[in-house]
This record gives sequence, C-alpha cells and structure tokens, in this order.
Amino acid sequence: MKKISMNVYTKRTISDVFELFIDAQSAKGLSESTLKNHSYHMNSISKHLNTQMPLDELTKRDVDLMVVSMRREGLAHNTVATYVRRLKTFLNWCNKENLTNIHIDSFREKETVKETYTDDELKALLKRPDKKCEFAEFRSWAIINFFMNCGCRAATVRNIQNKDVDFDTMRVVFRHNKNGKIQVIPLCTLMANILREYMRIRQGEPQDYLFCDVYGGKLTEDALRHAIAKYNRSRGVQSTSIHKFRHTFARKYLVDCGGNAFALQRLMGHSTLAMTKHYCRIFDSDLTKNYDAQSPLAQIQKPKQRITKHT
Repeated sequence: MKKISMNVYTKRTISDVFELFIDAQSAKGLSESTLKNHSYHMNSISKHLNTQMPLDELTKRDVDLMVVSMRREGLAHNTVATYVRRLKTFLNWCNKENLTNIHIDSFREKETVKETYTDDELKALLKRPDKKCEFAEFRSWAIINFFMNCGCRAATVRNIQNKDVDFDTMRVVFRHNKNGKIQVIPLCTLMANILREYMRIRQGEPQDYLFCDVYGGKLTEDALRHAIAKYNRSRGVQSTSIHKFRHTFARKYLVDCGGNAFALQRLMGHSTLAMTKHYCRIFDSDLTKNYDAQSPLAQIQKPKQRITKHT
C-alpha cells in the first residue's frame, strides 16, 4: 500500500510555494512595498527559471542555468545579483521550513557610481513656481525641496501626515521607513517656511497625508512618479528619477556641506553603515580638497621659479 504523505507541500510548484512564502512574510510584518518587490522579482525570475516545476525537483543546477540565461540575455550585472538575492531569500525560507535543502551562492554586486542631479538641474528644479500655478505643480516643487532637505525615500514622503510636522521643534516624524523604525528629521529654516506656506494651501486634518493628491487623498506610488516626471520635464530636466534625489542629497551633504558619515546614516535611515560607507567612498570630499598641492603630477609639472638678482 502506498504511504500517504503528510507534507502539504508535496509536488507543489515553486510558484505555489512562493505564494505561501509571501503570506509568511506578510504575517511577519514586512511592508507592502517589500512584498511587492518580492513578487515583481519572482515574476522576472520566472522568465529564466521554470517556476511551474515541483519545488522538490529544483536543483542547484537549475539555479546556475537561470543565472546563465540572464547573463546571455544581457541583463545588467547588478540586476542579476538582485534576482539571485531574492531567490536566495525565498530558498532560505524553504530550507527553514524543511521543504528544500538548496544552498546557492551569492552573486556579488559590482559597486557603481550613483547618478545624481547636477547643480544646474537642481537650480532649475528648485526655482519657485509662479504664484498662479496649479496645486500639483506647487506640491511637486515642495516635495523636491523636501527631498533635498533630508534625502528620504519616495515611500516615506508619501506616508507623512500633517501631524508629523512640528514647527516648534523644527522637526518632522517619519513613521514609514524601510527598516520599520520611526525616524525624526530636522527641518532647515527654508524648508520649514516652504512647508508653512504649502500647508496653508493644503489644509486638511492632522491625520491627513501631507503630500496628497489634488483631492486630498493619499498619493499613490505611480501618481508621485508621474507627477515628478511631469514637473522635471516642464523645467527642462529630462532625468525623472525620484531615487536620484536621495543620491544627490548624499553627495551634496558630504561634498558641499562637509557632513559626516554617522550623521548621514541617521538622516537617510540606513540600518547599518554599509550603504553610508558606499556614499562616502564615491563622494569622498577629503581626497579632492587642495589636490593640486598633493598630486604628484601637479608637483612634477609645477613651474620652477628662476632666481633673479635684485638691485
């Protein structure tokens, strides 16, 4: 007589078990954006790995062939690394649940230089709109100023409520962060003045979202992205990346403002110094200061002073 298996996962496909993984992560309290990213990446992975095969038939060889397929298709090195990291997270959960015993190697990411907005682009974007402009344009201008005040993420700025802004202490509370921790960020005087004016126009209740849509409701991720893209192009700036403002803030803070790594970590909400150190490496201002006096080339080519006789 055939033994009845008690394993409810028997012959379930990778895709089926992945849905259970998402439910488990949701129960742990992971943010909706993180869950969405997991699903988005698994959908991309499925183009190179048969996610309809039974999970218990998956082998390390299948994962290796997935990576080979991605590289042959010409996916960027760090994109492949991201997909491997997501799959590894899923398989680690499967291993913990005794569903598999597959341990895959990490695909090391290459360090890249973060693209930032130029000073000329920032000058165009931060120029105050005409007083007769529509609310959406004024809101986008205020948001971009806010990004340059603190370098926060798009998801964070969408979740700020009116009550989170405290003009008495010149601070704003971030209740929605990637690491799930509450963060308190200072406001410079200029930003506080912009917010005072913006909030007089925006109005609303304390619990309403600060940067809202034109009807006073919460801005969606897509709505914010489209609004910033439209605003940037209207100012002659073709780059429309929201996350680029975060990189720009880090560069300006370290290079132009003389900020330090530990303060930057707190401002940007990094749970560890790893990403902060990355910014410090690529935006190291100490190496560039007075380099004419330190460069071997400059010293070799330095004009020699001819001794002249003074009468």
